[in-house]
Amino acid sequence: MLHRVRLAPVQLDAYREVAPESQVEELAELGRQLQGLRVAHINATPYGGGVSELLRSSVALECGLGLAVDWLVISGDSRFFEVTKALHNGLQGASFVSTADVEEIYLLNNRANAATIPSDYDIIVVHDPQPAAIRAFAPRLGARWVWRCHIDTSEPDPAAEAFLLPWLEGYDVLVFTLTDFVLPALRGGTVEIFPPGIDPLSPKNLPLSASLCRRIVSWYGVDNQRPLMVQVSRFDPWKDPLGVIRVFRRAREQVPGLQLALIGAMALDDPEGWRIYEQVRSEAEQDSDILVGTNLTGISFVEVNAFQHCAWVVVQKSRREGFGLVVSEALWKETPVVAGRSGGITLQMADGEGGYLVDPDDEETFTERVIELLRNRELARRIGLLGRQRVRERFLVTRYVADELQLFARLISTGEGIDTGGTAS
Repeated sequence: MLHRVRLAPVQLDAYREVAPESQVEELAELGRQLQGLRVAHINATPYGGGVSELLRSSVALECGLGLAVDWLVISGDSRFFEVTKALHNGLQGASFVSTADVEEIYLLNNRANAATIPSDYDIIVVHDPQPAAIRAFAPRLGARWVWRCHIDTSEPDPAAEAFLLPWLEGYDVLVFTLTDFVLPALRGGTVEIFPPGIDPLSPKNLPLSASLCRRIVSWYGVDNQRPLMVQVSRFDPWKDPLGVIRVFRRAREQVPGLQLALIGAMALDDPEGWRIYEQVRSEAEQDSDILVGTNLTGISFVEVNAFQHCAWVVVQKSRREGFGLVVSEALWKETPVVAGRSGGITLQMADGEGGYLVDPDDEETFTERVIELLRNRELARRIGLLGRQRVRERFLVTRYVADELQLFARLISTGEGIDTGGTAS
């Protein structure tokens, strides 16, 4: 069954001092237009990863604007989340094998969750592939339906694409982060495109004093007199945490005393994460300069905030990336980033504007860029400042919610949607 995540509304005025005035005024007008609109957001987990963090902020703000918005999380057994993780990876290019058992597990859990959706919503937004089939099992509901894909599906395993496509046919609108992320079978048609954004008011991004940040990271064993390199991400093979360790060790040869913190979020819908975490912990446990921590071992959003503030350089060595909110989070703190040239990362920063983009498999160049920022602190400061300015203009949650509410307004005013029976239109 579906479980509701309870949130307190956040009023728009809270963003007036941090977001561009144009975004705030646009949201105020959209809120007036959509007062009382009944919306449900459905996803697979209430914590761990960018989608849950995005929903925690966007739903609270939409409620504060006067919409009646619920955040609903699906339930499922361990077999279901093994299947959906395989599908998730398959849509990003990993091998996927569809069998009768796989389809039965996927559909059984989606059918059970669909049976518990309340019938009084105007719009239902389903996030990512895990609950995508819910739409097919809830035909009685008169809502407009949106499927919001947060991952890069540009080069899926053909079996994964074939598995998912039939379950998208009933949606009115399909939304992707970038045009380049659209499933091959849907290219050439009309889909909605807009990226997510970070919440400058979340515990992860609130301003903290430098002294408090130093106290927090030192409590975890970081020596504030020595340089610190940080990656914040789920423990996922696409984020290449073992590759980050290799880059760190190569950089430490040139920057003695360098430390590494690998901070990961464990999610309810990601059984693979624990396996990757154990691999990383095993590799790091003999190296006193490497800290490995998770949200389930004491690392909270405030601690992540402090680590991103104290880092001399943040890395995001993603081979595939839906968007990578952690990049904008680091840039918001004026911390320079060296990141893989992949997915939505390329939208958030450019070479010299927030940091450097590198082929994630080119570990020699990746290491060189890290060393450059560690050694040239004035360059790092200038690049970090430019990164914050870019995030403020383009990648705050206020802009994301404005894009989403514009979509809602079009849906309820025109009644027009997208036919997903093979290609979007």
